Amino acid sequence: MSKTYLLSMCCKTRVATIVIFPGLVAMVISACVLDFHRAVGLLVISLVAIVFLAWDWMMEWYGDWLWEVFSPVRDLLTRNWFWIRWMIYVLVLVAVVCWLALDTAQQGTRQLVSFSGLLLLVFLMLMFSKHPFVWCWQTLFCGIGLQFLFGLLTLRTSFGLSAVKWLSSQAEIFLSYADVGSQFVFGDSYTDHFFVFRVMPILIFVSSVVSILYHIGFMPWLVGKIGFLMQVTMKTSPVESMAAAGNMFLGNTDTALLIRPYISELSISEIHAVMTGGFASISGAGLGVYISLGVDATHLLTASIMSAPASLAIAKMFWPEKETILFILIRESSNLLEAASQGASRAVGVVASIIANIIAFLALLAFFDSVLSWLGGMFDFPQLSFSLICSYIFMPLSFMMGVSWEDSFIVAELIGIKTFLNEFVAYQKLIQLIKKRTEGGPEYVNGVKQYISVHSEAIATYALCGFSNIASMGIKICAVFQV
Repeated sequence: MSKTYLLSMCCKTRVATIVIFPGLVAMVISACVLDFHRAVGLLVISLVAIVFLAWDWMMEWYGDWLWEVFSPVRDLLTRNWFWIRWMIYVLVLVAVVCWLALDTAQQGTRQLVSFSGLLLLVFLMLMFSKHPFVWCWQTLFCGIGLQFLFGLLTLRTSFGLSAVKWLSSQAEIFLSYADVGSQFVFGDSYTDHFFVFRVMPILIFVSSVVSILYHIGFMPWLVGKIGFLMQVTMKTSPVESMAAAGNMFLGNTDTALLIRPYISELSISEIHAVMTGGFASISGAGLGVYISLGVDATHLLTASIMSAPASLAIAKMFWPEKETILFILIRESSNLLEAASQGASRAVGVVASIIANIIAFLALLAFFDSVLSWLGGMFDFPQLSFSLICSYIFMPLSFMMGVSWEDSFIVAELIGIKTFLNEFVAYQKLIQLIKKRTEGGPEYVNGVKQYISVHSEAIATYALCGFSNIASMGIKICAVFQV
């Protein structure tokens, strides 16, 4: 690409900005004058865009000068960084101890069991790490710290919870626009086949939109901004950070489409982080479904937000990064319409692969369950299945998460159902347990516990909030390697 062409494109961009910017400002002001409450969303978006554009302009023209001006401060921090870092570690440790002491005094010793469970999971990740002596402490500490901060904001502040609910509703509204195309192609009864005619068209819609955003340059800009923040805090790459952020409200496969142009250049560690983040959360549409079924909205929203930094921390600990990757984005389309068409066409192969893998995985699981039931019948135990086996395997895990001992078997069974079937079936069973508790029926019938406590319900809601099941493995593999 010649220097003359680059200069001409730069001049055209600046002329367009000079012409369009005053019109946009006038539009925002007019909307605020007509109805300020209605225009708050437009005003916030405009102010955020102006701040980022101003930052880009300032760094482009004055970045080198600012770097030199703040060089004495930078040198001072570099010389004393060892002691500063240890002071931060000590302060964080004191804060954690004080928090545990106060929280334990208010809510009992069960919080200590949950904290011990967190330490146990970190230790297990360290034991089974691909490179147990090269992972980054900063990634782990910042990931857990951000998880704690997000949980604090959403669970203990009304503002944080309102912001998360708003973002989730906007993501759900955005994804619902795919229903227009589905209804036109498949008819009014398209929701009768929810997964094929309701969920899969979302992938085609998202792929088309993301392709347009890449063409106009917005997605590379967004990847750079999120990547910069995550690199500073967690030392993770821009692409895996972008995927983790997208997983908060997008689906397991939608986030693979967000980073499609970069996937061929990802390292194994980054692919592992992208897939782990997809398994650790659910989509905005899924949030809406589970909330409508009766699952607590606060816990679902909080779990979806907290999973992003936590999944990055665990993924980079389990498979640490040992490569240095340089990302170069090549635009594959010449105009906007071509970008939209190419994005939709690419998603067709992904959709077909996902459907084929779901059929295969669920059929195999049903076959193995049948074999286990047949073998169990030989010993008068025909209810033997993978889910039942997992309920015993996951029982210690559910207890270490903070579930009471008498509820740990039921929660472990829910985790087993979620792992070997899907989270939708597990949430349906959880909702049945919640209804039994709210109806005030007997807690035990013939020695069998009929429902679990509110505390155990909350922990189960967090444990089930993710796509980590066998069928999703096939879906994610197709989404990553087909795009």
